[in-house]
Amino acid sequence: MELTLNDVKTKELLKEVIIDLIKEKRDLFYEIILEALEEVALANAIKEGRQNKFVNEDRIFAILEGQA
Repeated sequence: MELTLNDVKTKELLKEVIIDLIKEKRDLFYEIILEALEEVALANAIKEGRQNKFVNEDRIFAILEGQA
């Protein structure tokens, strides 16, 4: 007896497996999605906030040392 799978059946089985994994490992998938959303938000914030005005390194150290 030979086992064969067509593309439609393979796709259905793959969907079932993925859904089962998500249900069983809900916390893990939640963390993965949350991390991805945070990364996207950070990238967007950096892109939005960037004005191409760079601050001199000496100025930064002066501020950090309380001399500004």
